[in-house]
Amino acid sequence: MATQVTAQRGFSFLRIAIAVQTLTIFLQAISAGLLLTSSYGETLHAVGARVMYGASMLYVLAAVLAWKPGGGSPRPVWHASGFLVLASVQVVLGIAHVPSVHLPLGVLMFGLSVLALARR
Repeated sequence: MATQVTAQRGFSFLRIAIAVQTLTIFLQAISAGLLLTSSYGETLHAVGARVMYGASMLYVLAAVLAWKPGGGSPRPVWHASGFLVLASVQVVLGIAHVPSVHLPLGVLMFGLSVLALARR
């Protein structure tokens, strides 16, 4: 009984973490548009990148916490870790000003995050 309650909490925390990650990526798309049209867009996009990266780390933490107590499949941990790698590449590409890869990768990350949210 206690394991089932812990597993349910873990899954809800995992779902919240994925939702937060998805929202932060969506907000990054908005701030990218502001980056092109306003003077404060660069600041918003830079802050948003840090928040998005933190949300990706939260996703990894939530996946580990959902996996360990219930002893289930480690697949969500691998997905979250892979997403953290993509987020790392995204940050590096943004700092290096490589929009030809940065923008499509952002779209891919949003799609993968929505897919992960739909699966939970």
